[in-house]
Amino acid sequence: MTVEGRTLRSVLRAHASGVAVLTAPGADGPAGVTITSFTSVSADPALVSFCLAGTSSTWARIRDSRWFGIQVMGADQADVAQRFAAPGTDRFAAPTRWHTGPHGVPLLDDCLAWLVCSRREQFRVGDHHLVVGAVEHARSGAPGDALVHLHGQVRPVTAAPTSLVL
Repeated sequence: MTVEGRTLRSVLRAHASGVAVLTAPGADGPAGVTITSFTSVSADPALVSFCLAGTSSTWARIRDSRWFGIQVMGADQADVAQRFAAPGTDRFAAPTRWHTGPHGVPLLDDCLAWLVCSRREQFRVGDHHLVVGAVEHARSGAPGDALVHLHGQVRPVTAAPTSLVL
């Protein structure tokens, strides 16, 4: 028997996760949502993944999209991350600044990094969908501090340079 979902969520609040925004073109216009499940999967070939709840209204809008974008949020973008996490709002309306990228993928302005991916694999895993994407385009923005999710809040994190390489 596994622990209850409520217990797992409570315990994992102590795990700092990078904050990213997932975007995709949709039949009803651009769709996007803040995620903390983004991760690198493979360097060769270049693959990344994310998970999204099957009950997410964004999942319903992007599940058939062949292309998606991942935007890595900087420390100064907490307001953007909060906007894309809020249900029932037009996340792409002003003051959100964005443009259309390769393959029609909506890309947010001023992020630390952008990736445009084609959907490679998709799996139903528990109450979520795990999507693996092949990175087709990648670009770094201006260097800056990162935004993380920790103890239920988004927070800036500043990392002093070290010689530790993971």
